[in-house]
Amino acid sequence: MMKTTLLLLPVLAFLSLHSCKEKPSSQPEKIDRNAVVTRHNVKITTIDTLGSLNVGNGKFAFTVDATGLQSFPEFYEKGVPLGTQSEWGWHTFPNTENFEFSETLKGYDFNGNPNSLYAIQDRANDRNMAAADYFRANPHGLQLGNVGLEILKKDGTVAKPEDLKDINQELNLWTGKIESHFTVEGIPVKVITYADFKTDGIAAKVESPLLKENRIKLKFRFPYPTNQFADRGVHYSNNELHQTTVNEQKGKSFVFNRILDNDRYFVKAILNTEASVSKVEDHYFTMQPDAEDSFEVAVVFSEENPNETLTFNEVETNSITAWKDFWQSGGAVDFSACTDPRAFELERRVVLSQYLTRSQCAGNYPVQETGLTYNSWYGKPHMEMYWWHAAHYPLWGRTEFLEKSIGWYFTAYDKAKLIAERQGYKGVRWQKMTDHNADEAPSNVGSFLIWQQPHVIYLAELIYRNNPSKENLEKYKKLIFSTADFMASYPNYDAKNDRYILGKGVIPAQECFDKMETFNPPWELAYWKWALQTAQQWRERLGLEPQTEWQNIIDKLSPMAQKNGVYLAAESVPDSYSPTSKHTIDHPAVLGAMAMLPHNNFVDVKTMGQTFDIVDKVWHWDHTWGWDFPLEAMTATRLNRPEDAIKALLRDETTNTYLPSGHNYQNERLTLYLPGNGGILSAMALMCAGFDGNTIENPGFPKDGTWHVKWEGLKPMP
Repeated sequence: MMKTTLLLLPVLAFLSLHSCKEKPSSQPEKIDRNAVVTRHNVKITTIDTLGSLNVGNGKFAFTVDATGLQSFPEFYEKGVPLGTQSEWGWHTFPNTENFEFSETLKGYDFNGNPNSLYAIQDRANDRNMAAADYFRANPHGLQLGNVGLEILKKDGTVAKPEDLKDINQELNLWTGKIESHFTVEGIPVKVITYADFKTDGIAAKVESPLLKENRIKLKFRFPYPTNQFADRGVHYSNNELHQTTVNEQKGKSFVFNRILDNDRYFVKAILNTEASVSKVEDHYFTMQPDAEDSFEVAVVFSEENPNETLTFNEVETNSITAWKDFWQSGGAVDFSACTDPRAFELERRVVLSQYLTRSQCAGNYPVQETGLTYNSWYGKPHMEMYWWHAAHYPLWGRTEFLEKSIGWYFTAYDKAKLIAERQGYKGVRWQKMTDHNADEAPSNVGSFLIWQQPHVIYLAELIYRNNPSKENLEKYKKLIFSTADFMASYPNYDAKNDRYILGKGVIPAQECFDKMETFNPPWELAYWKWALQTAQQWRERLGLEPQTEWQNIIDKLSPMAQKNGVYLAAESVPDSYSPTSKHTIDHPAVLGAMAMLPHNNFVDVKTMGQTFDIVDKVWHWDHTWGWDFPLEAMTATRLNRPEDAIKALLRDETTNTYLPSGHNYQNERLTLYLPGNGGILSAMALMCAGFDGNTIENPGFPKDGTWHVKWEGLKPMP
């Protein structure tokens, strides 16, 4: 089993270079951001399928192998794949069976709403299952194509991964530059790669004596979608189902025209020298540049026929400028004055997580959990994960990146309102697994989750805290008030005890409970109360009277159930932590009630502390997800248990593995997991800047003299 300890970088070297003489965060001197960032430049020296690197602009990303391009996509298929994805790149298979979304709906009687309609996967109904499968898989994220090198050996055969020797590749995080050196049969090759920040494209410069002998070609290969949970960009079958044509056979500029069913896009290659194109087979082309020792190429992916005349120098300038602006904006954290040997690895994860989220999760829409590398869950974003993808941006003083993607909620509003209406509720019920058009994906789990509901209130509140303007109040009030309307109409009134209950009919964040039996999960209760209170505050800020129905829920919402001095996983789960319990797997969601949230006079701090102890002891941490460790660290920080916060962030579990690139590895199915990266950044903001009412400096770090953490530009959490 892969353990994080196998991936630690040379800690002792770091400690020998950085003394403890720097002042803690309260001192005014500025952090040397370039030094912090570049000491974590990624270096690759072997062919490693988990060592691929990416360049990207936040709405487009391009992942490369040891050649600096996508020369061996099939070899990397089982690792971190060599994907090319953009936020506009979607494909839909023809609906040949004429499925209607209504065929996925099934009626339930929850909370006094008979025949509430939920989109599910009914395995007892073949037609329903077929319809559910279709709408889950369509539309799906599209792999736009592979751009790599074809290198010929002396005997005329094409070089394979094992033919690459003397590999020395480095990602410069400060500039977004990947510089790759290697040899083939002793002859050197050098490739420099950048992503463009003005188009969805990349540029590369290739240098090698092999060019003089026409032994290096560019290759362009276009896969077809898989119609599967994952699409790793190497499905080269079904050639008859799509079309690829190129406009020229010789010249400096070439446009590939791609048609897949009713979807179409273009790929334009622009070289600084003449080249000739040859068709190897359908959807597979090589390009032979007329070059003595080097050539440059820019490749642009576009929905429309591109007219760019992009050059390598322009892309290089765009990348250097954009990355410098990013790193010099917002927050920064410097661990160089720390003597605890764990500090370097923690700083590495923090720096690389910023690079990965900026390059893959900073576009105009919520993103899937595998970003813009390869499809997971068909490429669809999960809105309960949106907090983990995006909350760190305002907490790190980079609010503009959240402001771009949160606009999806306005697009989704009408469809979310219809979901609430068909289930008998007011307001809007936000989709769980969805797409850019806000269509709902049928699911036996997702359709019953509710903890995505308050996210928009939390995230809008973070935006407002960073810019408390009337304009922001007016902009987001529709989303907040309609969200609160649903949240007030959803709980079920318990007349006997004069209280409101969440459930039955709910699957909590810890997704291992039966929706037919579960009620009052703790994280959802705490989040419900806090979000409704925050919605009331927005009304007050706008000069409006409190909303009576909201306040009724706030005042009479069920308390978090407890037994033997600890909070239960749900009121309906009295054996939450017993030795025979099957409930100590998946997300330790009970801790979420005091992680991103304040105790709010709703969570008893002593009881949560005792709950933390038992969760820490009995939980199956090998059966968790990447964001569970930041979740635990945030709870530990609010409980004033900083050593536990550090331990949580660096637990030696497979799902807490951070690859050389910084990607959060989960398993063979999910070789990267960006909610883990976003989560560690949010946790770091809390551990440094604290939370409202906190009086402890750097509350998430031990006060034993070994953690002199210096930071600037971070914002406290609520």
